[in-house]
Amino acid sequence: MILRVIARFLVSLFLASVAIFLLLRAIPGDPARVALGVTATDEAVAALAEQLGTNRPLVVQYLEWVGGLLTGDFGVSLASRQDITPLVLDRAQVSLILCGVAMIASLLIAVPLGMWAARRADRPDGVAVSGASQIGIAIPSFLAGILLVTVFAVQLGWVPANGWIPPNEDVGGFLQRLILPVIALTAVQAAILTRYVRSAILEVMDRDFMRTARSTGASISEALWRHGLRNAALPVLTVTGLQLTSLIVGAVVIERVFLIPGLGSMLLDSVARRDLTTVQTIVMLLVVFTLTVNLVVDVAYRLIDPRIRRSA
Repeated sequence: MILRVIARFLVSLFLASVAIFLLLRAIPGDPARVALGVTATDEAVAALAEQLGTNRPLVVQYLEWVGGLLTGDFGVSLASRQDITPLVLDRAQVSLILCGVAMIASLLIAVPLGMWAARRADRPDGVAVSGASQIGIAIPSFLAGILLVTVFAVQLGWVPANGWIPPNEDVGGFLQRLILPVIALTAVQAAILTRYVRSAILEVMDRDFMRTARSTGASISEALWRHGLRNAALPVLTVTGLQLTSLIVGAVVIERVFLIPGLGSMLLDSVARRDLTTVQTIVMLLVVFTLTVNLVVDVAYRLIDPRIRRSA
């Protein structure tokens, strides 16, 4: 079963890499001439194409690119002619910190709130939590970011409006600049997850095993912790995996709003400069991240639910 899951993962990676490589090569224009500008001579364009390898057969270019990815050599930027590996790794670290903290905060908020809203679905406080989650889903993350900057950075001056400081340089400055972007991302993700946790708990509470647990004298909370959460975790786990990948998309906009030097900002800058090498590398890394999350969710699904293991 594990081998089949890994095989699907590897095949998906291969097909994604081919699609990314061919689609970017279908863009009109010579990458070397774009990098040098319209005033460049044919000799200069040919020399740069030879240096970067863009004049070689597509199969050779693809194999060199994939081989570089596997060995940690992401190639040379068409725009700056610099090695992009250290830049991409630094930017990826920033984006992973931002998205990781936002997802952990979302789960810490969504799981207890979703359980509370499910247990008190007919009470005013439960309805209020459900309504608040609907409002959170309706607010885009970039709008939440702009509102947060306007209120807490510009008007109140409690935290910096934008920028980024690595945690190894200044922990206090790092945390101050992390608060607003994390809140902007968490507000949407926590609202979505709260709705799914609430629905999963409500469905589990109507199952026979929950009624049996209650008939033995267990309270609702005890029955949920002992028997309900494991079953309710399956749909929540799937949604969490999907939302974790969607965080990357939301982080692209948030990084622009807060001027955070993450992978999303680097991708947008590279697209604007038509830096083909950097764009295809970043997009491939995002695909690897997405497929890896799906792989982990798929394996976790089978570990949590024995019925899937028996049917595999």
